[in-house]
Amino acid sequence: MLNFIFKLKHALISLEKYVAAGSLILLLAFTLTQIIARNFFHTGFSDLEAISRHLVLFIAFSGAALVTEQNNHIKIDILSAFLSSRQKEILVRPLLIISSLICGIFSWYATKFWLDELSYAPSYELWIVYMALVLPVGFFILSLHFLLLAITDFEHAPIDIES
Repeated sequence: MLNFIFKLKHALISLEKYVAAGSLILLLAFTLTQIIARNFFHTGFSDLEAISRHLVLFIAFSGAALVTEQNNHIKIDILSAFLSSRQKEILVRPLLIISSLICGIFSWYATKFWLDELSYAPSYELWIVYMALVLPVGFFILSLHFLLLAITDFEHAPIDIES
């Protein structure tokens, strides 16, 4: 079972790296296209603005998942100055599970919001609604990463994120 979890973590990290890199390349290309179109041809593409906003979310969620996997995510460490290293070790798993639950709740409500958007979106804007799936999917993936970290611990099979 643990072997399957490590394979799942490796697959998620590979997918997230490609999504982040592809989204960044597309964002740069679309932004450059928009700048050239506005400055040289005095026109622009309104849809590129909406796509660019969503690409930023793709990059942010992919980056957040990769950073979470390395345990370098944003933490509020108010108590860490007052806790011993043993107490910190005891609290790691419960805090990861709580983080997973919170991201799961965010994913649930983002899905409800997305379904509401889908039901009210005009037919010519459906493509942008489908791009907004990044919110529930991104929070779900973050929740999954926190849960997998709580199950596997950090030291067992370090995953090389840089390559």
